[in-house]
Amino acid sequence: MRNFKEEYQRWLDSPALSDAEWKELDAIRDDEKEIESRFFAPLEFGTAGLRGTMKVGLHHMNVHVIRWATQAFANVICAEGEEAKRKGIAVAHDCRLNGEDFAREAACVMAANGIHVRIFDALRPTPELSFAVRYYGCTAGLNVTASHNPKEYNGYKVYWSDGAQLPPQHADAIAHQMEAIDIFSGFKTMDFDEGVKQGLIEVIGDETDEAFLENVMAQAIDTESVKKAADDLKIVYTPFHGCGYKLVPEALKRLGIKHLYPVPEQMVIDGNFPTVVSPNPENPEGFYLAVDLARKVGSDLIIGTDPDSDRIGTMVRKGDEYVTITGNQMGVLLLDYIIQARKAMGKLPANAGAVSSIVSTAMSRAVCEANGVHFEDTFTGFKFMAERIATWEAAKSYQYIFAFEESYGYMVGDYVRDKDAVTAAMLVAEMAAHYSMEGKTLLDAMNDLYEKYGFFAEKTVNLVMPGLDGMRKMKALMDDLRTNPPEEIAGETVIRLRDYLDGSINVKGLGKVDRTPFFGSNVLYFELADGSSFIVRPSGTEPKIKVYLLVRGKSSEDSAAKVAKYSEYTETIGK
Repeated sequence: MRNFKEEYQRWLDSPALSDAEWKELDAIRDDEKEIESRFFAPLEFGTAGLRGTMKVGLHHMNVHVIRWATQAFANVICAEGEEAKRKGIAVAHDCRLNGEDFAREAACVMAANGIHVRIFDALRPTPELSFAVRYYGCTAGLNVTASHNPKEYNGYKVYWSDGAQLPPQHADAIAHQMEAIDIFSGFKTMDFDEGVKQGLIEVIGDETDEAFLENVMAQAIDTESVKKAADDLKIVYTPFHGCGYKLVPEALKRLGIKHLYPVPEQMVIDGNFPTVVSPNPENPEGFYLAVDLARKVGSDLIIGTDPDSDRIGTMVRKGDEYVTITGNQMGVLLLDYIIQARKAMGKLPANAGAVSSIVSTAMSRAVCEANGVHFEDTFTGFKFMAERIATWEAAKSYQYIFAFEESYGYMVGDYVRDKDAVTAAMLVAEMAAHYSMEGKTLLDAMNDLYEKYGFFAEKTVNLVMPGLDGMRKMKALMDDLRTNPPEEIAGETVIRLRDYLDGSINVKGLGKVDRTPFFGSNVLYFELADGSSFIVRPSGTEPKIKVYLLVRGKSSEDSAAKVAKYSEYTETIGK
């Protein structure tokens, strides 16, 4: 294997580089640290595909890495046989810089390998790509997106025939193929227009939108409440310059929302995200233009979707201010609403089930138990939830009604197998209409749920560790916590440690006492004496360690105090 200096020189010497690419690399000739950061290793191909900053180099997103990964993906599809090639692949992209170019390059590689390509005529939401895979019966799917990451990033999300992101065995197969392919000469490609002419590349558009929207609208439960509330209900919406700009307003309009106020500056499609530092609906500071508009029009509710429209964030009026409904809170609100509304309509299955991730609020289990709904948790990521739902379907055991994770992702319906902000926006609007008929905002409704189910609280603390040094720090921190686990966290005794990497459950003084029902992910789950959970995992898409604090208190104040105590402790472990 070449070292980073040799790999750098190989790229400099390659005729595959354009003049601009060569100049970009030549400009760092005397910066050894920058050279190392670009060439120390390839971007790791995992179940989430690829994600990185857009630069020339082996460890970044660029056209050479796109072709390389796509050839590896094509090899895996071809290995499935001629029928798999005929069923082909659906390809999409979001609003990011280079997104359309990367998607077309991928389509050309797939087509040159004899794989039929359905590519969208313009940017589309990630959930619509998942839908297209299922709707057209494709073997696979590919979306060029970096979700909610800053503008410097792009990514490469890969899907299999069920519409979910790749299972580990297929991701491993692609990574293995990449090891055997030369990045500059090991791929096939063809002209895009020639691919269209030969029937290998098929452009799809409005007809797929319509089929997707029909399925979205079928998830509406109580449209009568919307009709009754429509004259007074006002909603402000922002797509953060991304893919939600078209289908989210259309879904809300079809639901019956009369007073929808899109944020004009952020309805402009722009991968530079000029109005926000980060287009992440988890960050309330990005909603400042939406808040200004909400004040102006007198709206109680703001909805924001991230650039690829798979995550949704909301803010609700509280007096003169607008406050965030967290991802966990919205998950619980939607879960309870779907259960109660379906019960009222006589549409709740007797074997109803819900799914969430191990790092999401424990309140979801309490809601399900109180309402006779089966609940299970999985690793973080909708591919794992999709896998669990598929297991239920195969066994005919439970019928899923809702799945969510704390990072602002929600899924309903059988037509997608990934988080879906288009459908979630429609259901949030319906739920807001329902509660407005009771004279309540979503914040009021959440407070009612705390009184009903218990005072749960959560917080995610991000320990950011950028660069090559950061990757080493992240590994060192996880290794240290695993080999020298703390006996106490913020003064509370650790009663059990679940290590989801090897599946072991450890108790101090007794060692390994049990196994987790699933394993294989780098997650450490500390259970504390006061019933709180302290969970640590490296992010799969960003250079940071994520620490999840899950608590339950006797009151909202008690829960808040516990969160504050554990937050303060968390800052010390990253030092």
